Amino acid sequence: MSPLSDEKHTVEFLFLALLAVIVLRSLWLRLNEELKIRRHGGHSPKMWPWDPFGLFFTYSITAHAQRDENIKFTWNSLRALANDRNENPQTYEVRMVGQRYIMTADQENVKAMLAVQFGDFGKGPRFRRDWGDLMGRSIFVSDGRRWHDARQRLRPMFARQRIGDLQCFERHVQALLPLVDGEKTVDVKNLFSRFAMDAAADFSMGIELDSLHNKNSDYFDAQERVRHTQSLIERAGPLNWLIPRSRFKADLDIIDKFMEPTLMKALEEAGPEKTPSTGADNHSCGDGGAEPRKKHTFVQECLEVSRDPQFLRDEIRTILIAGRDTTATTLAWCFYELACHPEVVRDLRREIQAGVGLEKEPTYEDLKNIKMLSYVLNETLRIYPVAPFNVRAALKDTSLPRGGGPDGDGPVGVPAGTTVVYSTHLLHLNPDAYSDCGPDFPPLHEFHPRRWQHWTPKPWSYIPFHGGPRICLGQQFALMEMSYVLVRVFQRYSRLEVTKGLGSPPAYATRGWLRRAQRPEVAELYVNSKPRMASEITLAPRHPVHVTFFR
Repeated sequence: MSPLSDEKHTVEFLFLALLAVIVLRSLWLRLNEELKIRRHGGHSPKMWPWDPFGLFFTYSITAHAQRDENIKFTWNSLRALANDRNENPQTYEVRMVGQRYIMTADQENVKAMLAVQFGDFGKGPRFRRDWGDLMGRSIFVSDGRRWHDARQRLRPMFARQRIGDLQCFERHVQALLPLVDGEKTVDVKNLFSRFAMDAAADFSMGIELDSLHNKNSDYFDAQERVRHTQSLIERAGPLNWLIPRSRFKADLDIIDKFMEPTLMKALEEAGPEKTPSTGADNHSCGDGGAEPRKKHTFVQECLEVSRDPQFLRDEIRTILIAGRDTTATTLAWCFYELACHPEVVRDLRREIQAGVGLEKEPTYEDLKNIKMLSYVLNETLRIYPVAPFNVRAALKDTSLPRGGGPDGDGPVGVPAGTTVVYSTHLLHLNPDAYSDCGPDFPPLHEFHPRRWQHWTPKPWSYIPFHGGPRICLGQQFALMEMSYVLVRVFQRYSRLEVTKGLGSPPAYATRGWLRRAQRPEVAELYVNSKPRMASEITLAPRHPVHVTFFR
């Protein structure tokens, strides 16, 4: 036998040996995972178990996402797993590229992850890797002590004294109102996106962005593209390395260059003997009051935590995106629904006139006292949750309380590293969460703010700002901002009209829904009555929403 032949056989042997090691290691890891799952409960219903690599699932969920049919896909997945013993499953599992994912819309599981078993679940290393380019090491992606310390130090920025100073909102509302005057028809999706970005830049960095009037803002366009690409990265799961990121990184550079002068100036002005701030001494953005006073911004609050430029960039970039998206999407949906329900506008305006009048700038107490404001915003967030899906990772071997076993009432084993995706959207539309409501209770898929007058959601069935220790720090800030906009707009305008156009209902194919009976269920009724929804990082209208404002 020639030396060349011996070398060929050696290479073949090494290749086969390596392949055997890989296969044996995979089998051992799978067996070890299976033992942990059984030790902590068991499996939830398996989606397409004949597809061990989840390739068909990945293709199917991506195809539905491209048609903005995320909620339809999740609903049908759950319905497909129903049986005589488990008629309404709310949890299932699937494998994508060999990795186990658990999907749930069960309020008990959400409660466990966000509160009862808070220490067992967090963002996890996979989430930090997928979101690291955008959020860095900010509080949004942190776990454990790092998250706890950051939250404690940033909490004062959202104290009552800060969010109660409404001059920041007043200034930007006054920039917005002329743009809708004269019975103009405007795209409220774009309008409130720019308004919210201006307010977020003012609050976080104390700068005047004025994207309401600067329609060619590179920064605004960069944020839009970043949001879209990040949603693709998140949706692709373990295959997200296939997503091109050159434009994404270039857009992040645009955002960083926008922030850089303000951050560098703040670092230069921050003296080494700076006394830590308190909520009573500092002011939010704006120049309200009899005497001019210096703005106290989120940048300055972050300087009390660290002078590290990268830390500042990560936290400010996070607050710019989060501060904009929550307000922008909720206001766009809110004004769409109000334009479709003139009786609600009349009701809201009547309460505004009685509580504040049609001229006076509302105070913090005024906004809190107008109950219809909270009804309208709560109802908007119920049917259009800002984050329709969210994720947690098991930080150690643990379990979820419900979804396992033949009847779905047993625990589900969750080994460390397992990703759990939960649907806030379906959670808010789950009929089981409204089981104690009477026959006169308005249909779940419809916009009825007055339902909140005598109804309180079951615990953990309504979580627009999530819950537990990680509940959104900016919740009250966002609600105050949106309430202020509603009051100032309806002090001036008495009627809205929405123009039907691209994306108006019916915006989706009505076929293809799985049902327990012959009649449509709540998710189907909901989707078929709403405009086309882009379920990306946030739940936003896919197309422009044209609304006309009448005095």
